[in-house]
Amino acid sequence: MNAPRQGGAGTPRRYGVLIVGAGFSGIGMAIRLRQRGEEDFVIYEKEAGFGGTWWVNQYPGCACDIPSHLYSFSFAPNPGWTRRFSAQPEIRDYLIDCAERHGLGAYTRFNTSVKSLRWLEEQSLWEITDERGETVHARVVVTGTGALSMPRAPDIPGIERFRGRIFHSQRWAHDYPLAGKRVGVIGTGASAIQFIPAIQPQVAKLVVFQRTAPWIIPKLDRVFSVAERKLLHAAPWLQKLLRGAIYTAVEARVLGFVFQPRLMALHRFLALTLMRCQVRDRALRRRLTPDYAIGCKRILISNDYYPAIAQPNVELVTSDILEITEDALVTRDQVRHPLDALILGTGFSANSLFPRGMIFGRQGRDLLDAWPQGPEAYKGTTVAGYPNLFLLMGPNTGLGHNSIVYMIESQIAYVLGALDAMAGQGLASVEVRPQAQQRFNDQLHGRMRGTVWSRGQCQSWYLHPQSGRNVALWPGLTWVFRRQTRRFDTEAYCLKPKLAEQHQSHEQPIQACRQEEVV
Repeated sequence: MNAPRQGGAGTPRRYGVLIVGAGFSGIGMAIRLRQRGEEDFVIYEKEAGFGGTWWVNQYPGCACDIPSHLYSFSFAPNPGWTRRFSAQPEIRDYLIDCAERHGLGAYTRFNTSVKSLRWLEEQSLWEITDERGETVHARVVVTGTGALSMPRAPDIPGIERFRGRIFHSQRWAHDYPLAGKRVGVIGTGASAIQFIPAIQPQVAKLVVFQRTAPWIIPKLDRVFSVAERKLLHAAPWLQKLLRGAIYTAVEARVLGFVFQPRLMALHRFLALTLMRCQVRDRALRRRLTPDYAIGCKRILISNDYYPAIAQPNVELVTSDILEITEDALVTRDQVRHPLDALILGTGFSANSLFPRGMIFGRQGRDLLDAWPQGPEAYKGTTVAGYPNLFLLMGPNTGLGHNSIVYMIESQIAYVLGALDAMAGQGLASVEVRPQAQQRFNDQLHGRMRGTVWSRGQCQSWYLHPQSGRNVALWPGLTWVFRRQTRRFDTEAYCLKPKLAEQHQSHEQPIQACRQEEVV
């Protein structure tokens, strides 16, 4: 790849690679392309800057729950992290710095949302249309939108009638002062347990509506001294050693999640001990104690959530919400809770990945129609019926124990292998065979049985609401996933040669698909 081809009059511009999203996935993919000397790519980013989830999530207290030296690119170490668990502004600035140092601004279209991706069979190209109706073509599309990018609003009767201020935590209303207000919070997930302690001292009254209590363990956070940061800067090998030590420590947690769920008893002990130490009221502790096996939902970390919930100006409501009126929430026990503002900490549509009507593959089939049992892909990256489409942070690549950046880098290496195969063999397209995808997912879901996520009656956003399949998490060791994605296995793919290459000889035979394999 060298430079994008300019289309003639009325002809859409053509790129070698189009990347959707400029968060960890998109930035990492683009940096790797540039490091290979490739210039024929573009990034479409719906926001005004780099950072992805760390750009849009700007709520008070927003921070990462993976240690900073691991939650970063292996090829872009940062010795200047100021604390063990970095806050949102520092992670955003790190990503912006990575992008700027590699000149990605010139390749990025900000404030440009992708409306649709459509596979053009005859040309072996993707047609990409943005929200303004402008169209370009690309040989390859790499999505880096992530699983937690579409906010989910609760389906509560009367929500449209509420006259106070209402907003989702992902779209925090910084222009609305909370001081002295009666504020309601729906949800007690990862975002809520961070912003609740941050806003509790400001508000007159905080009403927290809890459907399911989360398991929370201590956050072993601390500030890195100036001397420590200078040492890591002067000795890069030491930072690499630190990263390896952190990786090994957090990877060991998979033993309890996947192989021996009984080991989760240690986490349960830590969580209950934290609660007993921070919440004196026994009745409140009972309502804060989860009734499901620890680990089957995301385990959260916090040192200040329980102290905030125990404050006199906070009320924890566990009765279901019945309806929302103009100025209050009414719960099933017929209690009316007057509010000035309502914050939705209700998470994201993690089971969808993409909205309906966005991605159309062979024969114009919507990607969601290819997933009746929920999202699935081959190695979390490619989908049968959607040639030259690569999903970073795709189905079953999420983690409950380690850094997602490790998985992203593994997938990027796999995509680069695909690009090499396409260039080396003169291929117009690569498309995973349905049989390969099915075998991979049958084995994956077979390994899911017996994990902590599949035990008991626990319901979580990991599970698809219709099929009950865990479509979010990788059920095993992360280095196994890296080993599986180290090489692009062309034998698992249908390979379509470029028209000019079809009559030329190849060192390896082109593995064209039979008709039944591409329908």
